[in-house]
Amino acid sequence: MPRFLHTADWQIGRAFTRFAPESAVLLAEARLAAVERLAALARDEQVDAVLVAGDVFDAQILSERTLRRLFLALQGFAGPWVLLPGNHDAALAQGVWQQAQQLGIVPAHVHLALRPEPIALPSAGLVVLPAPLTQRHTVHDLTAWFDHTPTPAGWVRVGLAHGCVSGFLPESIDAPNPIAADRAQRANLAYLALGDWHGCKCINERTWYSGTPEPDRFRANEAGWALRVDVSHHAPPEVHRLPVGQHRWWQHQVTLNVPSDLDAVLAWLHDRQADDVIDLRLNGRLDLQGRARLQTALGETQARVRHLESTLDGLSLAPTDDELSALHADGYVGELLAELRDAALTPPASPVPAQALALLTETLMRHHPSPSSSPVNTP
Repeated sequence: MPRFLHTADWQIGRAFTRFAPESAVLLAEARLAAVERLAALARDEQVDAVLVAGDVFDAQILSERTLRRLFLALQGFAGPWVLLPGNHDAALAQGVWQQAQQLGIVPAHVHLALRPEPIALPSAGLVVLPAPLTQRHTVHDLTAWFDHTPTPAGWVRVGLAHGCVSGFLPESIDAPNPIAADRAQRANLAYLALGDWHGCKCINERTWYSGTPEPDRFRANEAGWALRVDVSHHAPPEVHRLPVGQHRWWQHQVTLNVPSDLDAVLAWLHDRQADDVIDLRLNGRLDLQGRARLQTALGETQARVRHLESTLDGLSLAPTDDELSALHADGYVGELLAELRDAALTPPASPVPAQALALLTETLMRHHPSPSSSPVNTP
């Protein structure tokens, strides 16, 4: 029974421009490291081939160094690799695939599926039917030719494509490069290996998205896996998810209304690990002591994890009466503090009173520090 590894959406060369340079470089490096882990996984799982369902590269113009590093990473598995162009690295007349070929860096055991024609893998007993993209978007189902293409008797037919199976992905997802949901059945495929959706997803027993092996976005869509697939002519394939990803991406949104809400956020931050990438969004209100605790926790977490971005625009400062008294703001300044606090907490919320309140309290706290405004250790 042939066995292969199904993976996709490596997007080597991705720049991660939304992050600070030190984080962006490490996240880009993690994608190459994931390929090295895939090669080791293919060797350890004793697969007959590795099928990559598109978007090997993130762009059509990459440095020679990046291309060479990618093909060097494939050396960890000596069996056949089949690399399919996707929408990010379509098989253009002049593009990243032609650059790799011109450099002469594509190893002999790596098959570039640049044309819609069968690729025979005798050592694996497989015939791969690829549907390479030759432009970023198409309105036609490029897998249609699978249905009428004969293959030698006794060989297992496997499809390889990159696109969108309509009706199975979230409605908000754009749907270029359509793929028929029943293509595996219509084309008599033992398995259809798909790429483009970055999460691991089963369409039907013979059709799967593997997802990207290294998570690269905050959407919780089951990224970070490769699929080990055992296929035969008649029985359904046996599909096993194997962990590959290094980083975990968290998007955490919380509204703070009571002190226990802040305690829960601080405990959550305390549990994050070095390889975590975090998008934290907070709304609600905090008193001065709570804000000091939060700022301390954010600083400590940012130093510990791979990346932390926090959005606090929806968080209003709501000093208690005792905290306002401790600022020793008498007369007009005291009245202004109270007015700003009330305005910041009165719907509809406006950022201006909240910002003014924060600036004024910070100035007063520098002149009149008090125990209530001192940072408190996080859990």
